[in-house]
Amino acid sequence: MPTSSDMTTQLDTNVLDALQHQVALFARRAEQTRLGGIGSARNSMDRAAYLLLNRLDQEGPMGVKALAAGMGIDSSTVTRQVAPLVDSGMVKRTSHPEDGRAVVLQLSPRGKARLEEVRSSRRDLMALVTEEWTSDERDVFCELLTRFNTALSAVHSALPQAAPAS
Repeated sequence: MPTSSDMTTQLDTNVLDALQHQVALFARRAEQTRLGGIGSARNSMDRAAYLLLNRLDQEGPMGVKALAAGMGIDSSTVTRQVAPLVDSGMVKRTSHPEDGRAVVLQLSPRGKARLEEVRSSRRDLMALVTEEWTSDERDVFCELLTRFNTALSAVHSALPQAAPAS
């Protein structure tokens, strides 16, 4: 099986260098703008909240462990990130119908409305950024970015996790 360095020499080093630079630049630009959309909802919801609300909207009510597993993060991180969403009324905590001790998280009507406001603002930003692109170019970019994110997630999941600092 080829090693990582063997794979790098087999691929075009210039393209890989350009790709890693563009990904780093994208990460910085995304953090600078937080890809927060345009208009009144611009930068009004942080990335963690957006991703949590979006997942609950797409997949429905679920427990903390399922939400954490689906997002590839620790349950304690989800618990910490969801607390302000519960406090603000965007997420409801309910008891599991079959196990009253378990907590189920559910998007509230307020959360659904707020999420749609932010989605709309972010859609407007994506339309503005890609206004000179063809529909096919948008489709291909979305497909490739999805593929890239999926592969990156798989690599991250396969890497050994760092031991906690003592």
